[in-house]
Amino acid sequence: MESSHPAPRAAPRPATRLDRGRQAAPQVFERLRNAIIALELPPGAPLSRAELAGQFGVSSTPVRDALMRLEEEGLVDVFPQHATVVSRIDVDRAQQAHFLRQALELEIVRLLATDHDAFLIVRLDQVIALQQQFAKAGNFEAFMAGDNDFHAQLYTAAGKQDLWALVRSRSGHSDRLRRLHLPSPGKAQNIVRHHKLITRAIEAKDPDAAQQHLREHLSGTLSELDKIRSLHPEYLTD
Repeated sequence: MESSHPAPRAAPRPATRLDRGRQAAPQVFERLRNAIIALELPPGAPLSRAELAGQFGVSSTPVRDALMRLEEEGLVDVFPQHATVVSRIDVDRAQQAHFLRQALELEIVRLLATDHDAFLIVRLDQVIALQQQFAKAGNFEAFMAGDNDFHAQLYTAAGKQDLWALVRSRSGHSDRLRRLHLPSPGKAQNIVRHHKLITRAIEAKDPDAAQQHLREHLSGTLSELDKIRSLHPEYLTD
């Protein structure tokens, strides 16, 4: 029987120095969002406004604004006059995010396979090479960042950067599912393999193959939903 991988637990408090040349609220939002996606802040973890304000060295206002944005994305649950906690992974939200992303990216890879910038393939191959290094090192956070970079390159090359921002804002629950699934044996290698196949299909100007490989690539985590739920039932909605 395949061994299970324990879900990542809360990590020691990371460095929290903010860039004083930028607004504080967006930075607090990004730090907390990244920690939630990485499961350093797992479902059910409490988020104290006072403690976060002290941790980041800011007033309560940027923390409040950051938590409001996280609530809008469904990543935290706010119980007025009681507590704010990291939400459980909402499977329905994850499935809707997958539907949106697949609809957009199928058209994007078809467009790029028909006509693409001469340097796109070079950029994609560079990202894939980095991902291979991260997979070998077991650096899952860097690997996921590389995965996002690969797809961001596709949106940018197609001139659809705003749509990538939309997809990212809806992807919090699906990204946490991916993070739970990523340590499974062969998962990271399979992602790299799909990225290579998509890249080669775009390079060969074969839109049908590009779409086929992309569809298989994006369906990987949701196709293993039952297994993920059985390993981490406390992290997912019923």
